[in-house]
Amino acid sequence: MPDYDYQSDTRSFSQVIEDIGHKADPRLYLGELVNAFGERGFGALMLFFGVLNIAIGIIPGTTTLLGLPLLVMGFQLVIRQDQLWLPRWALKRWIDREAYRTGVEKVIPRLRRMERMSRPRLEAMTSELSEVLIGLVTMMLAFILILPIWGGNLIPALIIATFGFGLMQRDGLAILLAWCAVALIGVAGLVVWLAWTQVSPYVLPVLEWVQGLLPQAWAWLTGLFGG
Repeated sequence: MPDYDYQSDTRSFSQVIEDIGHKADPRLYLGELVNAFGERGFGALMLFFGVLNIAIGIIPGTTTLLGLPLLVMGFQLVIRQDQLWLPRWALKRWIDREAYRTGVEKVIPRLRRMERMSRPRLEAMTSELSEVLIGLVTMMLAFILILPIWGGNLIPALIIATFGFGLMQRDGLAILLAWCAVALIGVAGLVVWLAWTQVSPYVLPVLEWVQGLLPQAWAWLTGLFGG
């Protein structure tokens, strides 16, 4: 795998991810992506992989590949690791660079608007305790990303990207918005579960009754049409 060096503290995040797509090599290695943001912290990596999941997650297999680093990132945030570590075999995995460029072009304008509006604020939301809690939630959301659920990548990836953006920019408001999204998902799941526990005692007997009628209905239809 070639050695890449995109490290630069003077460029904006959006400029870095755009520059990554300009290289001629048709293969974009996972190690290249990690190297591009290694000195920018976990926030930049979480934002990057979250955005990438949103941009090209529709391509089969990409969410599994891109969800793995997020799962590891979440764990390393919990244990207060300073820099992301991935096994060598994972760093050699790759995605198509042209697909990357196409996906990034869709999100760059919005990302640049967010960068212009962002600033350090609400310091409590970027504390060490907050980072540990964000790591725990990131692990759970990354696990959902890894599962082969069609269309199931958008909301988890968006939340992870928002957490990452807040950590990278030290913008507590962005982190607060991400926590609100997590809370809404939790409330929605609780409502669905409570509704099912209340309705299921009435619905299940009806379903069993209908299931029992099906063989009789089939026998009646075949007899009627001489089947």
